Amino acid sequence: MTPSPSVGPGNPDILPPHAPLPLYYKTEAEHQAFLLRIFDSTAADYDRIESVLAFGTGPSYRRAALQQAGLSAGMQVLDVGIGTGLVAREALKLIGSMGHLVGVDPSAGMMSQVKLPGVELVRGVAEALPRPDASCDFVSMGYAMRHISDVAAAFGEFHRVLRPGGRVAVLEITKPEGRVATALLKGYMRAVVPLIARVVGRQRNTSELWRYYWDTIEACIPPERVMQALATAGFCDVRRHASLGVFSSYTATKPEHPAEAS
Repeated sequence: MTPSPSVGPGNPDILPPHAPLPLYYKTEAEHQAFLLRIFDSTAADYDRIESVLAFGTGPSYRRAALQQAGLSAGMQVLDVGIGTGLVAREALKLIGSMGHLVGVDPSAGMMSQVKLPGVELVRGVAEALPRPDASCDFVSMGYAMRHISDVAAAFGEFHRVLRPGGRVAVLEITKPEGRVATALLKGYMRAVVPLIARVVGRQRNTSELWRYYWDTIEACIPPERVMQALATAGFCDVRRHASLGVFSSYTATKPEHPAEAS
């Protein structure tokens, strides 16, 4: 696995997705170790819990978001933070037999749960993608931005591996704007979801993962910072599509010519 860049106040070019969360880790080294531990050890439960929480609507939403972002038949796709393959599964339906998908993730445990024929799996991180320049038509990242170290570096890598005219789609969960909505979602994620995880899950620390999940949502940089980071990385036509005030789909295009970047 390629190491992530150094994160901290001494490097002004770094854009972490959120401030450090002392309840789980204190340093960036501890952050990386925590992520590997929590995702490797709970991977077998992930799809089961996600299906319960999304009430079965996850696949249709992911597929629609990818289609809206411009994913179509025959494309070469790089799915960053592939996890157990939830986004990749829907992408395969859109690209068909003539397309190809490569999945990148630092967690060997999560990738061991990917049961998708024809998908190439590569261990690595978003900030240093182990792929050649201009090697794909479409980059996707599903609900993994909050778990990386440097959003700016990751988006720069997305730009590097895309061919001119290539598209990117970043799916995320965003904290609601209103206090009441935030309180309701926080209560659900911090109390109800861990309880469901304890009942449905089989791994003892699955509930910890889902508590951490909310804490990263609450602390995450706002949508305008995400969009600004995409533009700074060189993308144009940067947009955010919001659903229910919580589900965000960020889309952008790598310009055909450098002068087109905004």
